[in-house]
Amino acid sequence: MESKFEPGQIVTGKITGIQPYGAFVALDYGRQGLIHISEITHGFVRDIHDYLTVGDDVTVKVLSVNDDESKISLSIRATEEGSRNQRRGIQIDDDGDGFHPLQDKLQEWIEQSMKEEQKKG
Repeated sequence: MESKFEPGQIVTGKITGIQPYGAFVALDYGRQGLIHISEITHGFVRDIHDYLTVGDDVTVKVLSVNDDESKISLSIRATEEGSRNQRRGIQIDDDGDGFHPLQDKLQEWIEQSMKEEQKKG
């Protein structure tokens, strides 16, 4: 059966089951995927039930698709990368090929630093 899912794709689904190692998600086209416990959120997850409940609607990123074994690996954590990178001061290219520091802010920061030094000195 050919998959209609591709790695990198953002999709929505519904949590259908929770195990200690991950959560199962019902997807479109009658497919099911798994969010491994390490892909729930950034940081350590002791108990998946602290984050997810059966019946929850979730937005996930497709990490990998194995049609031969009918496995789709999913991540909630990967859908949060953009906002996390913005908090870190990293900007993602429009073409998505890499990260760049916020160089346009550098001159402003240098000027602020120089003004603070002048006030001290």
